Amino acid sequence: MLGCDPATADDLTQETFLKILRREVFVQHSDAATAAYLRRTAHNLFISMHRRGRKVKQVEVFETIDEVWERWAGADLTGDEAVDALRACLQALSERARMALKLRYAKGASRMEIGSQLGITEHGARNLMQRAKQQLKTCVKNKMNAS
Repeated sequence: MLGCDPATADDLTQETFLKILRREVFVQHSDAATAAYLRRTAHNLFISMHRRGRKVKQVEVFETIDEVWERWAGADLTGDEAVDALRACLQALSERARMALKLRYAKGASRMEIGSQLGITEHGARNLMQRAKQQLKTCVKNKMNAS
């Protein structure tokens, strides 16, 4: 909705949730407050990404964005259960995939740097991270649906 391609949207989503995981304490006051926090965090990450040199695409229809967000956030994966599911799913990934995600999201490494450290190409690092994120998404959804 902010004007980015699906891969960037996936990256922003992952980075937003990782921000929560990195916090020592996250208090969920309400679903609405958590949804607002997630949206604000994703927006700030998006702006930061563009400040690093990417083009900004303007979106004029903020009411529509808010409406769609509220619909999505009403059924979002919030709370300790989702965080626990994500942690468990992270452990199910291969060591190499966990390392790639850690380098990218905890250390801010570029795909080229990740590829170099893992002995693969930049494209290989991108593919590894995309597969890992898809595995995490599927795993978390399955764990949330099972509960």
